[in-house]
Amino acid sequence: METQNYVTQTLHDYKAGLGHFMQKLPQVGNAYTQFTAACFQSGALAEKSKHLIALGIAVCAQDEYCIVYHTNAALETGATEQEILETVAVSGAFGGGMAMSQGVTIVQDVIAVFGQQAGH
Repeated sequence: METQNYVTQTLHDYKAGLGHFMQKLPQVGNAYTQFTAACFQSGALAEKSKHLIALGIAVCAQDEYCIVYHTNAALETGATEQEILETVAVSGAFGGGMAMSQGVTIVQDVIAVFGQQAGH
């Protein structure tokens, strides 16, 4: 239960923080959300693939909020646990121990909390 609270609270905190930012700086916040929405639309790469790429970058950067957000988004767009773990492995190969420590903890926590909701 503690893991679920951490994961859901982290996702909630990010969304609440972004909402607060958008209230204070709506022009910047709206531009940011429009830009990122456009970046994650399916094109030559499927939306799922884009979230897996973002997850790999987030793991290497040790950005917990983006790890939670993009692991969840990858699950919601149809990524399997195996695809997510292979993304973590590539991040670990590129980012070394720091990346692997994030991938074998936070990512797996998110899969445990949101994976069942996404049917995995």
